[in-house]
Amino acid sequence: MNASALLILIYVLVLASYLGFELISKVPPTLHTPLMSGSNAISGITIVGALIACNEMGYTSIAKWLGMFALILATINVVGGYAVTDRMLKMFKKK
Repeated sequence: MNASALLILIYVLVLASYLGFELISKVPPTLHTPLMSGSNAISGITIVGALIACNEMGYTSIAKWLGMFALILATINVVGGYAVTDRMLKMFKKK
């Protein structure tokens, strides 16, 4: 990977982190759980991308390890998000 491609990737990472933080900080507390449910779909896309990065597609071993790390974190996020969403929805069921 050349230096200009790495610089672009770092730029995208910083920009996405800043925009994500600003977006989440502006959301009212009552919408956090539905927003987290929506972000589980995005984490599912991350899982697919991490699986591709872990595959034998000519990537370096560093990319494969980073892909595995992303896969683990995205899986934890998806499972935890669905658990919290399920718990919230159970609070609205009539007894």
